[in-house]
Amino acid sequence: MSDSVQIHTVVSPIFAENAYILWKSGQDEAVVVDPGLDPDAILGFLQKQKLRLTHILNTHGHADHIAGNEAMKRAFPKSQLLIGTKDAPMLTDSNLNLSQGYGFPLTSPKADRLLNDGDKVSGAGLEFDVLDVPGHSPGHIVYVCHAQPGSGDRTVVVGGDVLFQDSIGRTDFPGGSHKLLISGIRNKLFPLPDNAKVLTGHGPMTTIGREKRENPFLS
Repeated sequence: MSDSVQIHTVVSPIFAENAYILWKSGQDEAVVVDPGLDPDAILGFLQKQKLRLTHILNTHGHADHIAGNEAMKRAFPKSQLLIGTKDAPMLTDSNLNLSQGYGFPLTSPKADRLLNDGDKVSGAGLEFDVLDVPGHSPGHIVYVCHAQPGSGDRTVVVGGDVLFQDSIGRTDFPGGSHKLLISGIRNKLFPLPDNAKVLTGHGPMTTIGREKRENPFLS
C-alpha cells in the first residue's frame, strides 16, 4: 500500500477559490480544506472516489472559504470542523465573514476545535502542523503536512490566502495587516523546504523556493 499523499482541487465559482481534498493512496478517508461555494462538486468527488470525510479544515473565516462547511457537516456529521481561534467568530457572523457585504449572507456551523500556532492535526492518516500567519485575516492559519522519509512526497503547505504565485493575500479587509502578513511569510513559511508545494487559496500551486526567488512582494 502506498503512503503517497493525493490532492484534488475544486475551483469554486465567483471568487475562483480553491478547495482541496487530501487523502492517502489506498485509504478511504479524506480531509477537505476550505470548502467553498461549490460543495456539490466536492461531495461528488468524494462519492466517486468512495472517500469518507474526517475533517473540514478552514484556513480562515472569509465566506468564499467556509461556504461549503454546512454541506460537508450535513453529509458527514461526524467530521470535525477546525479553524484558527481568532477567526472562529466569522463562522457564525455574515458581517464578519464578509458575505453580507457581497450580497449573499451565509453562516457556517460552529467549529469543533479551535487551533493555535504549534497545534497538530491528525486526520485521514495525515499529520498537519498548524502555523499562525495573520495579516489577511486576524486568525489566519496554515496547515503544513511534512514529507515522510521514504514516501517520495514533498512537504505540502495548505496556505489559504497568505502566499500566492507572484503575490500575497489582500490586507485591506477588516483585521488585515500588511506588516503581519509579510512577517509571517518570512518567519513561518520561508524556513520550510524550498521544494515544498504551496496549495494556494486562489490561482495555481507554487513552491516556497519559487516565491523566495521571484515574488515581487517579498524579494
